[in-house]
Amino acid sequence: MLGITEIKCGKNILWENAPYVVLNAEHSKTGRAGAVLRTKLKNLLTGNVLEKTFNGSDKVDEADMSKTKAQYLYPEHDGFVFMDTNSYDQFSLSKDVIGEANLFLLEGTEVTVLNFNDTPVNIELPIKVTLTVVEAPPGIKGDTAGTGGKVVIMETGLKVSAPLFINEGDKLIINTEKGEYVSRA
Repeated sequence: MLGITEIKCGKNILWENAPYVVLNAEHSKTGRAGAVLRTKLKNLLTGNVLEKTFNGSDKVDEADMSKTKAQYLYPEHDGFVFMDTNSYDQFSLSKDVIGEANLFLLEGTEVTVLNFNDTPVNIELPIKVTLTVVEAPPGIKGDTAGTGGKVVIMETGLKVSAPLFINEGDKLIINTEKGEYVSRA
């Protein structure tokens, strides 16, 4: 059982018999009232997001999640297909569950799969991925009065702010946690 001080961002909890990941957690205490924890939770089975406030005495169970490795294969009309690298079993996860992570997925990308009751429910991306620039406006020499950067579009459709010297066809390393440019590959 987890108390409200142990519920943090990224923690997997069991709420109403479903696994949730904590997206945001904010402690607050006002006057004589007890401490409360305002959270934003994402259901790992459906992808739905809800806001829940826990009181100081509330306790929740930690979700029993196991992790396995898988490889991204291809998109389907309503989701994405992965292959377990140990058993070679293929499984699909819906677009609602994957969410914005699809902007970092290329065929062959290795991911960590979160399993709840031996059923794949979500993925964790590698911290950095390498993507190719497909669209980049030309950088004008001496144009550093503004931000010193430009927005480029990657092969997955991801838009990233990058330095002026980046051109179409360049391979960039992107941080998947922040969705930011790290360096050239």
